Amino acid sequence: MTLRSVLFVPGDRPDRMQKALTSGADALILDLEDAVAVAEKARARLHVADFLRQEPRRIPVWVRINALSSGLSALDLAVLSTARPDALVLPKAEGAESMRELDRLLGAAGLAGLGVLPIATETALAVFRLGDYAAIRERLVGLTWGAEDLPAAIGASQSRLPGGGFTPPFEMVRSLTLFAAHAAGVAALETVFPTFRDIAGLTDAAARAARDGFTGMLAIHPAQVPVINAAFTPSAAVVERARRIVAAFAAQPGAGVVGLDGAMLDAPHLREAQRLLARVDGATGPAD
Repeated sequence: MTLRSVLFVPGDRPDRMQKALTSGADALILDLEDAVAVAEKARARLHVADFLRQEPRRIPVWVRINALSSGLSALDLAVLSTARPDALVLPKAEGAESMRELDRLLGAAGLAGLGVLPIATETALAVFRLGDYAAIRERLVGLTWGAEDLPAAIGASQSRLPGGGFTPPFEMVRSLTLFAAHAAGVAALETVFPTFRDIAGLTDAAARAARDGFTGMLAIHPAQVPVINAAFTPSAAVVERARRIVAAFAAQPGAGVVGLDGAMLDAPHLREAQRLLARVDGATGPAD
């Protein structure tokens, strides 16, 4: 499944859900957590369930439930038991322990085995649990991180720099999430870019995420989707070079190093080319 852009939609806005289907996003997240006021959560659950009952689904539709510590997640899952989403988004996830608790609730709701996207860095403890996810990779549809809740959890005044990057503690957390996702062999999704009208800033942030090894990015507004999709769609020139790299190694079976366009290429270049082709046209190749 290609996951370049994943668009959040407030769970209490059914009008936006329908419009989001035409945004070009690769998946939607119907949000029952931060985007919905406490007084509106019961109504939002019903809106989300009604939307999920629509057939057929054009793209995967996920649901962000409330945190396990909120006392509301079981209520979310009870409603979803009659309208199964394609996956869940788990906020404030803290590694394998949170996944075990979620699986208990999923079993009780008749949703056992549902895929999960953990938001894996929203508490201080969560940062130390990032290594857990490789052992439970079969339960994951990806891994992402958050730069909004963690500052409040540790008393930081901000997580972002004026130029759009992150302060050192949060840049570290971002990097650890990236490595944790790749260690688990699942999609590595960059966090949201919150100033949705700043298209130039988003363009820079999405390009940086793609450069650093993220495979997609979360969006909070439909206008962000085309920018994100463009950043995570390899150009024709990049794809053609990857094909030439694979062909060069195929032409010299057993060679550890080959020459192409005046450069010497070795096994890491081949693996990267195979990985890129696997994303764009289903070509097979080693994942690591």
